[in-house]
Amino acid sequence: MMVMSGYPLIFDGHNDALSRVKRGEQLLERRSTGHLDLPRALEGGMGGGIFAMFLEGSAGVFDPPVGQALALQRMVAMMARLEGCEAAAQGRVKIARDFNALQQCFQQDVFAAVMHIEGAEAIDEDLAALDVLYRAGLRSLGPVWSRPNAFGHGTPFRFDHSPDTGPGLTDAGKRLVRRCNELGMIIDLSHLNQRGFDEVAELSDAPLVASHSNAWALCKHARNLTDAQLDAIAASGGIVGCNFAVGFIREDGRFDTDTPMEALVRQIEYLVQRMGIAHVGFGSDFDGADIPDAIADAAGYARLMQALHGAGYKEDDLAALAHRNWLRVIENTWRVGAV
Repeated sequence: MMVMSGYPLIFDGHNDALSRVKRGEQLLERRSTGHLDLPRALEGGMGGGIFAMFLEGSAGVFDPPVGQALALQRMVAMMARLEGCEAAAQGRVKIARDFNALQQCFQQDVFAAVMHIEGAEAIDEDLAALDVLYRAGLRSLGPVWSRPNAFGHGTPFRFDHSPDTGPGLTDAGKRLVRRCNELGMIIDLSHLNQRGFDEVAELSDAPLVASHSNAWALCKHARNLTDAQLDAIAASGGIVGCNFAVGFIREDGRFDTDTPMEALVRQIEYLVQRMGIAHVGFGSDFDGADIPDAIADAAGYARLMQALHGAGYKEDDLAALAHRNWLRVIENTWRVGAV
């Protein structure tokens, strides 16, 4: 489907907007801060995206997380924010719990939202909470953020360092991967270190997904993916959502928002050349990272599409990058229908 700008509708693989509002209804109004709300998303040509629920640590982002019970309480509260957004939107926003619903949103100009947990601290090691959250609409999960938890070890924020930063999945983490496969839930590899990545690749029978990561060959940040990791994702039929975070784009690793659009286009082109265009999409990290001033917010997606068109990408390729690749991977992963 095409938007008024002439470019295909965009499905964004990762945003943190739910962490930036107190009530989901605030996402329906243009905010003076942050990156993502419905008016700016529509201006940029977005048709939907994966909405992350992220838990800060007990004292800050990088501190140890709170206990499982409190984490679950906070995750449910964020899910309620998205539910509130859907209810207040009066048909303009829909939470997609199965592929047919997601596809219909794109066909009917309804903004599609997919629930995602970034870091599985809210889930008990017996995985009972996972099943309950699935029934509530959770369809994507990152086992870790950039810190260890009961399921594995996240990649710390280190520049000039490989993603090989220590041990991988715990026994509980391996059980988590298997259960996500059984449910048909996306397992997000962004933030998981190299050993954990390799273990998921060995265990999982679903397409490999890194929703918001970039190429380590161009920016040697531990959060980025090596060529071997990119190859594994492509071989699985999976996808990498290119992250707009400037520290993961720039060769010098600086978190400097005065980063030209060309630097982001270069990352996208590298991923396309290495993996094939069928395995690349967008994962902006809106409201969770410093992004280039050239994009500024969700409305800036229109400028990115224009830059890619100017770089030689034709309509069919733009559609693949914008949403078709994401929708294919989601369809191939969500083998279990809505509960």
